[in-house]
Amino acid sequence: MIKVAINGYGTIGKRVADAVSVQEDMEIVGVSKTRPSHEAFIAKERGYPLFIADIAKKPAFETAGIPVAGTIDDMLKSADVVVDATPGGIGAKNKALYEKYGIKAIWQGGEDHEVAGFSFNSDCNYHQAIGRQFVRVVSCNTTGLCRIIHAMDREYGVTKVRAVMVRRGGDPGDIKRGPIDAVVLNPVTIPSHHGPDVQTVLPHIPIVTLAMIVPTTMMHMHAVQMDLKSEASREQVLDIIEKNPRMGLVRKATGITSTAELKEYAMDLGRCRSDLWENGIFEESVSVLGKELYLFQAIHQEADVVVENVDAIRAMTGAITDPQKSIGMTNKAMNFTAI
Repeated sequence: MIKVAINGYGTIGKRVADAVSVQEDMEIVGVSKTRPSHEAFIAKERGYPLFIADIAKKPAFETAGIPVAGTIDDMLKSADVVVDATPGGIGAKNKALYEKYGIKAIWQGGEDHEVAGFSFNSDCNYHQAIGRQFVRVVSCNTTGLCRIIHAMDREYGVTKVRAVMVRRGGDPGDIKRGPIDAVVLNPVTIPSHHGPDVQTVLPHIPIVTLAMIVPTTMMHMHAVQMDLKSEASREQVLDIIEKNPRMGLVRKATGITSTAELKEYAMDLGRCRSDLWENGIFEESVSVLGKELYLFQAIHQEADVVVENVDAIRAMTGAITDPQKSIGMTNKAMNFTAI
């Protein structure tokens, strides 16, 4: 069994913990929190040992009825891999601690590529992650872009990508972020950081990205256009999407035309937390004009990187060397059937 520690039990960390806990070849040895919170209560309910950075705060946890198993150092001593899901910028500061214990570590897309020197996507570069000590799982937007770009590049070759990211203003539980009544260019300059981030995984792909944030919490929406090296048909592209276990078609017959309806659909399907781990590609939007491909895809910012973390764990430990086998194991354990 691969022993996994989760440093940072928040939006991503709690989801990764739950995903790891149902894998037949992994177990959670602990999760960490900095203060008592509703998430700390959930960790207790799940039976995850809870560790804290500052042992002086132990009385505050125990007063709240949350037992403390020890310090983060104690947690790392019993783990093979640590998934760092701390807020962006904090994870990089933890690298020295992971180096101290010689532990394999995974960071999230909120950190720069340089923190690990290798950025990961299950579809694109699983083999290159095998045996690595440090890996960064790219952000939710980059993950979604890499999946669809790589699929088309493998089949037809991609000469250029242009993508517009319409990003959510904050997560559903984030009460401190906005905007409330605005469309904010984020950034005003072009390209946004998403294109260069895609190139940390797919360095040969020319890509230009633009981004804005809007007053919603549900999901991101991408408008994607690709120039292909060879001509494709709409039917062929739809077939490729349908066969990819990390991409799902939002079919015309469902009547879904918004992120809100798509999230409601995921909830009705019984998905844990209404999560969508796959790209939600709108079937009606897929258009092919000669060598030009156009589509809309919805990306659930809280969820799509979760399955990538699980696959990264297997690659880094060398437990599974076949990416499709790992993807299949991850999806099956999570009862992940595409939308």
